[in-house]
Amino acid sequence: MQLQDIQTIFISESDASLRIILSAVLGAMLGLERSIAGKHAGMRTYGLVSIGSCLFTVAGVIAAQHFSIFPSVNPLQLASSVIIGIGFVGAGLSMFRDNHPVELTTAAGIFVASGVGIAIGFGLVWLSVVTVIVSLIMFRVLSRLECSVQKRFGVETENKE
Repeated sequence: MQLQDIQTIFISESDASLRIILSAVLGAMLGLERSIAGKHAGMRTYGLVSIGSCLFTVAGVIAAQHFSIFPSVNPLQLASSVIIGIGFVGAGLSMFRDNHPVELTTAAGIFVASGVGIAIGFGLVWLSVVTVIVSLIMFRVLSRLECSVQKRFGVETENKE
């Protein structure tokens, strides 16, 4: 790694603020689809999950820049802790109705929104944008395809996500 590569790792608070805003927009885009689908977690929930994940990541990166003040801060360790926490949120979202799990797609979407926030926090903007686009395709297009295949083969579902 050359010195110029190392310098690009460091971020300012203004750059971090822009990352927070971008994570809010991308998270809200994912949540908008869930709102349209009539799910409990919508734009605000997805946006806040993305913002929170981005904040913890960016704060870890900035804190790691100041090794003399925070010698043991590892941004990757903070990000992994966020992932664990989001797993608990997803478990809380998922519930069973008549022995059938519901809200699993929403819980998975929350997990993706968190990943988008973490990726933006690390500066992986294009990866985040592509992830949101692919996720929206998964939510909308594959949902319709799944329903048509189930109708074609006579599969009945009570509570389709």
